Amino acid sequence: MNVGYARISTDGQTHVAQITALKAAGCDKIFTETASGAKKDRPVLAEALAYLRPNADDKLVVYKLDRVARSLPHLIEIMDRLNSDGVEFQSLTEAIDTKTPGGRLLFHVMGAISAFERDLIIERTQAGLKAARAKGRIGGRPRQMTEEKINAVRELLASGTPVKDAAAAVGVSVPTLYRWLPGASR
Repeated sequence: MNVGYARISTDGQTHVAQITALKAAGCDKIFTETASGAKKDRPVLAEALAYLRPNADDKLVVYKLDRVARSLPHLIEIMDRLNSDGVEFQSLTEAIDTKTPGGRLLFHVMGAISAFERDLIIERTQAGLKAARAKGRIGGRPRQMTEEKINAVRELLASGTPVKDAAAAVGVSVPTLYRWLPGASR
């Protein structure tokens, strides 16, 4: 049985292309997940791995290698588990099929390249943030609480508006309001 696993990182993305390719590859069951590939603990991936039957000619099929893991150690851990259970692995984009010796070799090479690529992305991001800080800019999300919002919240709280309602009125969460106005009465 071919078991597909499709993963996207954010809700703004879609599984459609991966599911289409997995169906074309003959997947009988497809698990979909929205989670960062950098996270090792992914419940749907765990469910997909548990669904595979040891020594039953099952195969885990993914659209692309980085859909199953973003780090080489995690990828190898998954592959070791599949291998010990007698389960095959196939990545459609990289044309990796662990049924063959060449496929197993290519799997390890592509895994190393994926880990290298992720490390480069992290390195470039850190260099970019460092350069921005040197120019006086600070990375991260834009401020949620402007001076105008802070004043509006103070007025609402002074007039007896509950904290929850004051936060909603300016479009922030209650924890954000407390972070910006630590003295606000709870």
